[in-house]
Amino acid sequence: MSDTLSQLAAVLEARKNAAPESSYVASLYHKGLNKILEKVGEEAVETIIAAKDAAISGEHADVIYETADLWFHTLVMLSAMGQHPQAVLDELERRFGLSGHDEKAARGN
Repeated sequence: MSDTLSQLAAVLEARKNAAPESSYVASLYHKGLNKILEKVGEEAVETIIAAKDAAISGEHADVIYETADLWFHTLVMLSAMGQHPQAVLDELERRFGLSGHDEKAARGN
């Protein structure tokens, strides 16, 4: 699974210096972090709606599609901030064996 993320991270990194008209990702980078964050928010809302619809209909194709869009735009955000998806995977791995309640309490939230 992480091979896909690593490959995508490499493509996203390569698009950082591309001309905005050469690709969708390059155009997002050119528009800046606020536009990328706007897309993450938009995709999050679309994912929520698709999940609610899937819970009723039992059809999951749209929620998978929208989740892929959300993950993709989140990866663009991380890349724009100079972060690699491996950092997120490392954080998830760190949480294995740790109670969600304990983890939240450790953050002071």
